[in-house]
Amino acid sequence: MACAQTGSGKTAAFCFPIISWIMRGPPAQRQHVSRTAYPSALILSPTRELSIQIHEETRKFSYQTGVRVVVAYGGAPINQQLRDLERGVDILVATPGRLVDLLERARVSLQSIRYLALDEADRMLDMGFEPQIRRIVEQMDMPARGQRQTMLFSATFPSEIQRLASDFLSNYIFLAVGRVGSSTDLIVQRVEFVLDSDKRSHLMDLLHAQKVNGAHGKQALTLVFVETKKGADSLEHWLCMNEFPATTIHGDRTQQASESIIHQTCYERECALRSFKSGATPILVATDVAARGLDIPHVAHVVNFDLPNDIDDYVHRIGRTGRAGKSGLATAFFNENNSYLARSLAELMQEANQEVPQWLSRYAAARSSYGGRNRRSGGARFGGRDFRRDSSSRSGGGGDYYGDSGYGGGAYGVSSGYGSGYGNPGLSAWD
Repeated sequence: MACAQTGSGKTAAFCFPIISWIMRGPPAQRQHVSRTAYPSALILSPTRELSIQIHEETRKFSYQTGVRVVVAYGGAPINQQLRDLERGVDILVATPGRLVDLLERARVSLQSIRYLALDEADRMLDMGFEPQIRRIVEQMDMPARGQRQTMLFSATFPSEIQRLASDFLSNYIFLAVGRVGSSTDLIVQRVEFVLDSDKRSHLMDLLHAQKVNGAHGKQALTLVFVETKKGADSLEHWLCMNEFPATTIHGDRTQQASESIIHQTCYERECALRSFKSGATPILVATDVAARGLDIPHVAHVVNFDLPNDIDDYVHRIGRTGRAGKSGLATAFFNENNSYLARSLAELMQEANQEVPQWLSRYAAARSSYGGRNRRSGGARFGGRDFRRDSSSRSGGGGDYYGDSGYGGGAYGVSSGYGSGYGNPGLSAWD
């Protein structure tokens, strides 16, 4: 179970070892019975965009190795994906829904799986995905835990999700790197008090300022997060009417082909991302479907037009900028409707060495004195602390913990019963 902050290279962290072990292991079973594919590794992710991205990166990493990588996701024709599977597959990257479909059609078998990776694992195990994940892992023909290598990766791992995740792991190591559950200090965070009625005009001021200060007067790539699909479409229309080229990405833009592109199998969400990355539409209005995992180069500014309901989602949203050592800017529009988030937002900014506005500190103090629940799961260490550490200390168990407590880093492993633990920050998660 591995945690590291957004933009730190978690995809490579599980892809490289999988490719290495497939190359070192016995030849993959590519003889198909009734056109059934037998992958050696399965990588699950919550969205089609993230699956496509992982597939592209894994293909780069496995270039000229002979390792075959195939992607399968919903919202797209299944025929091409079936043809790709028939040609043979070592690593299958998939969304849960499409994978269940392939398993029910007997076009994929999991009996040869040696490596299982869940990217954005805390999202994968929330109430929306947990039943599908349990069905895939526990009710199909996948080898039992202990007979496969299982890896769960995310930038956030609340304790309640860790408890669920432990059902899929056997005698596991908890690994945390960096300021987990927080943001990098390369992202400058600004929180501005903006009434709902003033949000659009305030956003326009920000975009105008970026255009004036941008290179050659060009609009910098800006990702604007809103809470609803209807709100995304409405804001996109308003921006375009005011001569700000914008596009949207949300759950309803999945299956309809783009009418503006002829003779291409290009779907709306994929077209929107491509247009945004190229700079043709430098403003992308998105719901949380774009909040996790997507690695879009050169995103200069993330705007939380609507703040999310949970601080975890805020962390993932602003992590779309300031990636791989680059600097970035994140602006949040805050008002009294977001007071429940004040305390956890102020704590997050303090951890990342950001200046906390005095008015936000007052909201946070008022929320604390009022007795409001901190929405940040597990307090200030929700991402980088192994929940078993607290469990073992309460039960009087042993167990050793290694790592920098200031950053929540290190590795933590326990034997059965949580009695005598072992851990080693240099211990490979593959040993």
